Amino acid sequence: MVDTALEAVLRRDRALVLTALAALTALAWAYTAWLAQSMTMAVELHPWSGMTFALMFVMWTIMMIGMMLPSAAPMILIYARVGRRAMAQGRPLAATGYFATGYLLAWVVFSLAATLGQGALQRSLLLSPMMMSASAVFSGLVLIAAGVFQWTPFKNACLQHCQSPLVFIQRHGGFRREPRGSLAIGFRAGLYCVGCCWALMALLFVVGVMNLVWIAALTVFVLAEKLVPACWHLDHAAGLLLLAAGGWLAVSALG
Repeated sequence: MVDTALEAVLRRDRALVLTALAALTALAWAYTAWLAQSMTMAVELHPWSGMTFALMFVMWTIMMIGMMLPSAAPMILIYARVGRRAMAQGRPLAATGYFATGYLLAWVVFSLAATLGQGALQRSLLLSPMMMSASAVFSGLVLIAAGVFQWTPFKNACLQHCQSPLVFIQRHGGFRREPRGSLAIGFRAGLYCVGCCWALMALLFVVGVMNLVWIAALTVFVLAEKLVPACWHLDHAAGLLLLAAGGWLAVSALG
C-alpha cells in the first residue's frame, strides 16, 4: 500500500513541479503588472532613500523570477525527473527545490546589481522618474553594447550551457544527494544564465524598467534563445537588430 502510494506520487512529480513553477511565475507576473500600474511611486525615485532602494530591489527580484523561470523550467524538470528515478531506485537526491532555489539566488544577485545600477543612472539623470532612458545617446550606446555582446564568445559559451541543461549538470558534478551541493549547482546554472542574458536585461533601462510589453517580449526571446536550435543563430540576428537600432539612435541624437 505504501509503495503503491509512493509510486503514484512519483508519477505525478512532473505535474507537481510544473504547477509549482507556473504558480510562482504567475504570482511574479501579477506583482509586476500591479506595480507597473502603480506609477505614482515613480515620483519617489528622486532622491533615493533606503526604503526606495529596498522597493526597487524587491521589484527587480520578483520581475527576474517572472521572466527567467519559464526558460529555466526545462532544466528544473530534468532535475526533477532524474530525482524521481533515483528515489524509485532507493538512492534519493536532494529535493528539486534546492536546485531551483540556487538558480534563483543567482538572479537575486543580479537584481541587487541592477538596483545599484538604476540608482546610479537616476542620480546621473540618465533615467527619467518613469524609469526609462532620458538620453537618446545613452539609449543608443546601451543598444549597441547589447548588440555587440550577442556576438561575443562569452555570450556563446553561456548560451551553450543554457541550451544543454543535462550536459551542463553532468559536467559540473552531476546530480547531488546533499542539499548544499544541489543548491550550489543550481546557483552555478543561474550564473551562466545571468552571463547569457544580462545585456538583454539592460535594455529595460532604455525602454522602461516597468514596460510590460518589453518585459514580455524579452521573456519570450530569452526562452526562444534557449529552445531554438543553435544553427538558427537567433542570438546573432538579434545582435544585428540591436546594433542597427542603437546606431540609428546615436546618429540621430548627435546629428
